[in-house]
Amino acid sequence: MEPFDALVLGAIQGLTEFLPVSSSGHIELGKAVLGTDIGNKEENLLFTVIVHFATALSTIIVFRKDIIELLKGLFSFKWNKETQFASKIVLSMIPAIVIGLLFEKQLEALFEGKIILVGFMLIITGALLFLAGRAKKTTKGVTWKDALIIGVSQAIAMLPGISRSGATISTSVLLGNDRTKAARFSFLMVVPLIFGKIAKDGLDIIKGDVILDTVSTTPLIVGFLAAFITGLAACTWMISLVKKAKLHYFSYYCFGVGIIAIAAGVMNT
Repeated sequence: MEPFDALVLGAIQGLTEFLPVSSSGHIELGKAVLGTDIGNKEENLLFTVIVHFATALSTIIVFRKDIIELLKGLFSFKWNKETQFASKIVLSMIPAIVIGLLFEKQLEALFEGKIILVGFMLIITGALLFLAGRAKKTTKGVTWKDALIIGVSQAIAMLPGISRSGATISTSVLLGNDRTKAARFSFLMVVPLIFGKIAKDGLDIIKGDVILDTVSTTPLIVGFLAAFITGLAACTWMISLVKKAKLHYFSYYCFGVGIIAIAAGVMNT
């Protein structure tokens, strides 16, 4: 992988992990533009681990006060609002964990240059964002039932082209939750899953006896920095946009890119 490829893909990961336009879908589109042969398997796996760690780290920094408060509440060993919030996050993770474990190979097969599928899924993401943008403002918080439903939407977002943040925030808003609370829950609920993914990929690297001497470190460093810096900016910006009910603007973007992706996929078949 060349440093330029790492810069582009890292920036795409950082921006689209938080902006509701599908990180997986844009990574696939980015690979299609750059060329699918952008590095060996070991390097690609390491790159995935590193950029995901970068985005997780940016989430932790943006929500550091919330995370500290959650940890304080948890270590008080009481059934307080922090413990309840953390429990709701655990509940929301269950659908994605189950789907990921049962259909891992099937999901991986969808990430093999299926540009037409990405296009259709982006259009679905756009429809969700458009509907959420028209939802009424409330002060309601995430309930236990909401947490499970939001978790199902996160599991569906494992498909390339369905935005995780877009699906979870839109679902939460459509369930009548406060926009700020919806964004906070959406971004915090993904942190444990990202670290779980990092741990799993890390084990795959160890089991695969990856020879690190054959992997260039420069693209990995460039990708990490690109994902981290753009992730910080995108996460902060997204919180502001959700508060101002600007999600519908991203729906137009998803519609446009989805149509272009479908057209490009059809012409290449």
